[in-house]
Amino acid sequence: MTYKSILVNLDIDGPIAPLTKLAIEFAHSFDARLIGLSAADFQPPIADASGMGIDLDIVDIQIQQIESRLQAVQAEFEALAGSTVDIQWRSAVRRPTAFLLEKARMADLVVTSSSGGNLPGNGYRHIDLGSLALHAGRPVFVAGDGVETLPASRILVAWKDTREARRAVADALPLLSRAQEVIVVTIDPEEDSHAQSGLADVSDYLARHGIKARTEVIMVKSEGERLTEFARSIHADIVVSGAYGHSRLRELVFGGVTRSLLKDNRLNRFMSS
Repeated sequence: MTYKSILVNLDIDGPIAPLTKLAIEFAHSFDARLIGLSAADFQPPIADASGMGIDLDIVDIQIQQIESRLQAVQAEFEALAGSTVDIQWRSAVRRPTAFLLEKARMADLVVTSSSGGNLPGNGYRHIDLGSLALHAGRPVFVAGDGVETLPASRILVAWKDTREARRAVADALPLLSRAQEVIVVTIDPEEDSHAQSGLADVSDYLARHGIKARTEVIMVKSEGERLTEFARSIHADIVVSGAYGHSRLRELVFGGVTRSLLKDNRLNRFMSS
């Protein structure tokens, strides 16, 4: 297994060079096609108090500004990547999360940053990381702030005996096979035999793919914050995990580990659901 098509989401409002450079390194490492993507949508103005309705001129101005910015992002992406890897480009005046979820069908891996993705009320211009991780149908690599090279020396696998974690381990095999050190960690307050057995099975699975991994049980009750603390304490380059969550009254509700990982922009996160 490898990644032959990589889709990189470029935020319309932020600097795109760091993430583009990271995506180029991904594409080089796996001899993959690189697809650049950017999107934003106009925010409908509120009708005025006189009941005159929406001023369509304001909408037209917003669309023109978005289209101009998308052209600038495309030009910068092509200048950075066009001479080094096989590239394509996709953009639209659309809600960015919906557009990215649609175009994820083109890729083996989606690469994005955290920029704007954790803030409420910005769905017209920034992706929602939680929705992306849960609904892309593809593994998602969320780069830490400012990361522009592919660090994969030490990878932490956050193991939980669920479908999502199993999917994440399988999806991450191309990265895990390049790591110098792989640590498979589970959080279990009892450190019982079931947890140890699960870690042993995952370690054996990885060994069959030529990946040597050590295992560790963290004996605490609070999963999320402890895992991110542990990841930083061992200087993990990437944290591999399943993405857990569901919708409740149109609001995404996440499990503890997923919630903590989405908030921690200091880490590189590889997530599957």
